[in-house]
Amino acid sequence: MTRIFAIANQKGGVGKTTTAVNLAAGLALGDKRVLLIDLDPQGNSTTACGLDKHAIHPTANELLLGEHDIAACIHPSQCGDYHVIPANGELTTAEVRLVSKIGREMVLRLALQNILDRYDIVLMDCPPALNILTVNALVAAQDVIVPMQCEYFALEGLSALMGTIEQVRAAVNPGLHIFGVLRTMFDGRNNLSQEVSQQLEAHFGATLFETVIPRNVRLAEAPSHGLSVIAYDPSSSGAQAYVQLAQEVMQRMMETNT
Repeated sequence: MTRIFAIANQKGGVGKTTTAVNLAAGLALGDKRVLLIDLDPQGNSTTACGLDKHAIHPTANELLLGEHDIAACIHPSQCGDYHVIPANGELTTAEVRLVSKIGREMVLRLALQNILDRYDIVLMDCPPALNILTVNALVAAQDVIVPMQCEYFALEGLSALMGTIEQVRAAVNPGLHIFGVLRTMFDGRNNLSQEVSQQLEAHFGATLFETVIPRNVRLAEAPSHGLSVIAYDPSSSGAQAYVQLAQEVMQRMMETNT
């Protein structure tokens, strides 16, 4: 069965896009058939996959507006053996027009039914807001991965995301759950990072991934080259961490499928 993951946190700058792109690349290394869906109008996942977000069409915008079927919106990534549904600023059009559409929260879920036999894993990079795009992802997903930076305000606002997940679960998607919480931007030399990491361990327990994503300059550099960090510098600590995360995700998938 295809596993569908929403990578979500309404806070910006926590590593959602970095996680989406590099987890896709890491899972593809593990021989998984992966589709990455960029649902952020900024289109950063698209760019990080080596695609020109201004030139490529059709995109997630056309998909959500029903102007193209989902198969036409899928493109090969240029930085790994996986596929991408790209996004750009035009996605704000879909965001506005979906608000008045009947069944607006079900559009992506229904579209995905047509291509699930092609993929083992679908990853959705959500925007940093609890809007109709994020809700579409949560309705389509079984699992949510929550990146959280190891900084002072890490837990601030998380209750809003949890509340939205509960609402989606109660209304239309009872199987939705938090698959894992991922610590990002961790600096082991920083006492605050250590303290926040301990807070997250106490708060989330076994839901917290063992893998910790470090602060790493290669992670910041890779997107400007249109590459995952795994392709850009596979020996870097950032690349090794995301390979480890992919392995941990696959292990959890096996455990929860039994």
